[in-house]
Amino acid sequence: MTPPRVSLGHWPTPFEPAPRLSAALGREIWFKREDLAGAALGGNKIRQLEWLLGEALAEGADAVLTTAGAQSNFCRALAGAAAKLGLACTLVLRGPAPPRQGNLLLDALFGAEIRFVASADPWDPSLATALEEAAASLRARGHRPYAIHLPGASAPLAALAWAVAAEELDADWRAAGIDPGTIVLAAGSGLTAAGLALGIARLGRRCQVRAVSVQQPTERLRPWMAEVARRAAERAGWPVPLTLPLVVDATWIGPGYGVPSEASVAALLRVARCEGVALDPAYTGKAMAGLTGALHRGGLPDGPVVFLHSGGLPGLFAAADTVAAAAEATQEAASA
Repeated sequence: MTPPRVSLGHWPTPFEPAPRLSAALGREIWFKREDLAGAALGGNKIRQLEWLLGEALAEGADAVLTTAGAQSNFCRALAGAAAKLGLACTLVLRGPAPPRQGNLLLDALFGAEIRFVASADPWDPSLATALEEAAASLRARGHRPYAIHLPGASAPLAALAWAVAAEELDADWRAAGIDPGTIVLAAGSGLTAAGLALGIARLGRRCQVRAVSVQQPTERLRPWMAEVARRAAERAGWPVPLTLPLVVDATWIGPGYGVPSEASVAALLRVARCEGVALDPAYTGKAMAGLTGALHRGGLPDGPVVFLHSGGLPGLFAAADTVAAAAEATQEAASA
């Protein structure tokens, strides 16, 4: 049975060539523009939320809650989608409270209730307890909450949304007349990449899914993604693929999760100045650094490379000082 869905995004999202970036990198590059997906400043989370919030409404929920990092794109997208649908929203954010900027500013703008917990590890068992406490608080106020735990029970449905989205990518590639060898994207919890790998395997495409981890080591992330893909296939009633076209690259995490790296800032500056497209330094910038690094090492299959622009633009403004300093330095060097 097809899960219920709500309408939040603008589909299909644009699929466009990146000719100047292609010339700079020596390989044909295309962008899938999930940053233009629609509600709450877009991003790859919108597809997942159409399915997750569809299930929430089907179950009679009038409030939603989740947990993630303080600058989480998913939390911002959830807060905006909840506002659009008239749902109360509670966010349990990991770590100490940072300045109200970037995604955290938008969380408040969209009217989310924000709580902070000490743990920084998304797989910390205490987060399930924190979510239940937040749910109990909502129930005590008369709400019917629906909890979303991406590194937990919500993972298969979120991944399934992207397994189905592989059909849109397949149509993009047919319309463009290309047969990509690789699609590159940032991976936090890895659900988008896991779903894409499942969907691409189901379609029989040769395209490799290259997940550039922004948080977790390969030995933790790769088995988790394979397990999520298996559970998503089972939920959809599809055969479970024997193998997934999935590679995890965890060499671009840099100083840590949510923290810009020298490579990610350099990558986002190159894309901005080649294509007029803005990336962020914590997610898409690291993914582009991973794409560039793999090309330099000769580590990508032959054929065009698709970059999944998963959004995250608010994170650029949360790192404004770092990015501005790098931009000014490179401009001065070019003018010298």
